[in-house]
Amino acid sequence: MDESRKKYSPEFKAKIALEAVQSGMSLIQIAEKYSVHENMIRLWKKRLLDELPSLFSDRRKKFDFNEEKIATELYSQIGRMKVEIDLLKHKKSTTSE
Repeated sequence: MDESRKKYSPEFKAKIALEAVQSGMSLIQIAEKYSVHENMIRLWKKRLLDELPSLFSDRRKKFDFNEEKIATELYSQIGRMKVEIDLLKHKKSTTSE
């Protein structure tokens, strides 16, 4: 028995999740209509409702904050690496003498 899992496209998931939110049909009715287990529809609907507010967030602010955080982290790493390189150069110069 080689049963593989069904794979659904993002468009299909979105269509069903949207129908679950908008229509007056129960999850069981939608599941029967599309031959999908009702738990899958429940998960897709929950994900839709959870992620929907992020579509209207100000991505510019989020990006600027992340960019600043990444730059600070990178400068910190560069500083540590520079110190390590200087130490290794100093160590090499003292051992060769």
